[in-house]
Amino acid sequence: MANIISISRIFFVFIAAALLYFKNSSEAYLLAFALTVIAFALDGLDGYVARKFHEESKLGSVLDIMGDRIAEYIYWIMLAHLGLVPVLFPIIAVTRGVVTDSLRSVAMEQGLIAFGKGSMLQDPVCQWICGAKPMKIGYAVVKAVAFALYILASVPKMPEFTACCLLVVAAIAAEIAIILCVLRGVPVILESRRFFKKED
Repeated sequence: MANIISISRIFFVFIAAALLYFKNSSEAYLLAFALTVIAFALDGLDGYVARKFHEESKLGSVLDIMGDRIAEYIYWIMLAHLGLVPVLFPIIAVTRGVVTDSLRSVAMEQGLIAFGKGSMLQDPVCQWICGAKPMKIGYAVVKAVAFALYILASVPKMPEFTACCLLVVAAIAAEIAIILCVLRGVPVILESRRFFKKED
């Protein structure tokens, strides 16, 4: 069930992204906003279901990260294409994701996973930055707020003052999200060094 949730939210993201190209349709943008909120809510639900029904697995960990990456990349790239965020944001997000996921694949070869029991992260500080609930939830929330509010602010015929307020909050959330994106990638880089030392 948890894996089905992880996969299904990817489809919500694709539909939301497609709807944003119906630029004159308020209904399309509002539906895209709703689907974005649902997609990020499902991100929290899959982990809860996995823990509740003891469905934690390496596959589940991979699917969760895969879903996160797909959603994150689609929204950053789409928002940059629509001129709502600087193109530097998706460049940073994609670069960080490629680096950390490549390093995590090395850890997986040794039977380790990204978070929780059997995590590749040994240092308590690194574990907290990457795996602690406040950090994971905080990162997910600022991304969801940024993406959802950018979409809501772009609804055709949205009152100008309301749109401006939404854009300010979205921009602040986006900047925090990018900072956390980089910050949460650093521990993976630091901790992965030991895997390559073993090969020397």
